[in-house]
Amino acid sequence: MDKFFMVSFFGLLIAAHAVAGNMVYDNIAMLGEFENLDIEEENESELFEVPSWTSERGGKVLVNVDSFGAAGDGVSDDTQAFVDAWNTACSTPKSVFLVPPGRRYLVNATRFKGPCADKLVVQIDGTIVAPAEPDNWDPKLPRIWLDFSKLNGVLFQGGGVIDGSGSKWWASSCKKNKSNPCRGAPTAITIDSSSAVKVRGLTIQNSQQMHFVISRSDTVRVSQVLVSAPEDSPNTDGIHITESTNVVLQDCKIGTGDDCVSIVNGSSSIKMKRIFCGPGHGISIGSLGKDNSTGIVTKVVLDTAYLRETTNGLRIKTWQGGSGYVCGVRFENVRMEDVANPIIIDQFYCDSPTACHNQTSAVKISQIMYRNISGTTKSEKAMKFACSDTVPCSNIVLSNVNLEKKDGSVETYCNSAQGFGYGIVHPSADCLSSNDKDAALAESIRDDIIHTEL
Repeated sequence: MDKFFMVSFFGLLIAAHAVAGNMVYDNIAMLGEFENLDIEEENESELFEVPSWTSERGGKVLVNVDSFGAAGDGVSDDTQAFVDAWNTACSTPKSVFLVPPGRRYLVNATRFKGPCADKLVVQIDGTIVAPAEPDNWDPKLPRIWLDFSKLNGVLFQGGGVIDGSGSKWWASSCKKNKSNPCRGAPTAITIDSSSAVKVRGLTIQNSQQMHFVISRSDTVRVSQVLVSAPEDSPNTDGIHITESTNVVLQDCKIGTGDDCVSIVNGSSSIKMKRIFCGPGHGISIGSLGKDNSTGIVTKVVLDTAYLRETTNGLRIKTWQGGSGYVCGVRFENVRMEDVANPIIIDQFYCDSPTACHNQTSAVKISQIMYRNISGTTKSEKAMKFACSDTVPCSNIVLSNVNLEKKDGSVETYCNSAQGFGYGIVHPSADCLSSNDKDAALAESIRDDIIHTEL
């Protein structure tokens, strides 16, 4: 349906049916808002126009790490060669920082800082490997491995591999062995305090902890990225977005021991399209509100995803005692296969070795839409809306949801959750609180909307 016509259509419906009650008015207005919940994307050709580096006629200056003394044997320490090559490439307009194919480069924890000269390309075709021993890690950089900051208009690409050599880090985790101390571990690659960055084609695997973090950045495009780690590797989130805006992830395949994608505080205008997730903990907003903190996430769209054998599907998770809000989220066109918790809002999240105390404050969750969601669940409770008693979830919308269990019946669990469904909703979500009289009047309007969209 044409966007402008659709807006007018919803406006007419609202005017015509306002007398039916406030809930009807709010429901139809909300549907209009969801239809327009799309993230505007800049002109990609202008934003990321990068001449081909493979030809000198492209005007690119090749900066090969081998030319700065990198051995590429996977044993020698190539950190200084990478730093020297970076400093040259970063200060040279139209340069290509090249990690050539067919070789393994051992690189220690390093900060690669900008700003850099115009039109830098980071071409990773070989393998960059991290030191395997946690005890030898630089104590000054305990949470990073390859950290890129203050970049603008930079393209990361190639068929290479970023390998965090994480197995000994995982073995020392308190989640693998409760006698181990709980401590943070490095992130494989971080894009921080940057803008107009594009990442495509890379493989990021076996990270010490999180694989790829986008932090405090604006206008980031990630495509055709493969993230891989064993299912039992702890805290190995695939792509983690924090304090960032206008981020698009598309055509990515992610399988790890934690969330495939996690979106946390200060993030807005996030779009994910054609995401394959599994194994892992699903696609998550949160966690938010830990240690009585404020968490805010707005305008998130997931359009077209396949989740296979994950512990969660589409999840929003918050700690008790937090504040802030999650508002304006649309999950649509998602297929699930043997997912333990396909749709879940958990406002009692407690990832702690000790019990969490009951608290009355909470992160407010509202305007969440699930549309065209289908597949199979491992658990009887295919949908769980476990919301705060004092700060209930509101305006949850379900449309064309069909979740089945291979060997039994399914149901929906609700606690302090308000919303409505239209079209097919299976299992039934009648436990979402609403006014029955107004809901009946709203149903006829929703029928009109469904017919008009066909």
